[in-house]
Amino acid sequence: MTDEVRIFDPTGEQAPAMRERLAPPASLEGKTVALYDIGKTRSDEFLDSLEPELNSRGIKTLRVAKPTNAKVATPEILRKIVDGADVVVEALAD
Repeated sequence: MTDEVRIFDPTGEQAPAMRERLAPPASLEGKTVALYDIGKTRSDEFLDSLEPELNSRGIKTLRVAKPTNAKVATPEILRKIVDGADVVVEALAD
């Protein structure tokens, strides 16, 4: 038996991407908000309640979802967010 401890990084990143944080918009007026469901239990319920609130204020929404929280977002999902939204709300409910 050994006392060695191994810790594994579940993200699969070889090197973290370093980017400057973007400043949040002063307003959501004229913006599209991506509502991103990462597949955790009840994430969709949170977004289902948030979407009508945003829409009632004239804010456009784009629904995006991963099929499961156990996998990273596909390039297609990320491209949909980048191409279609100005800001993202990521649902992390349980």
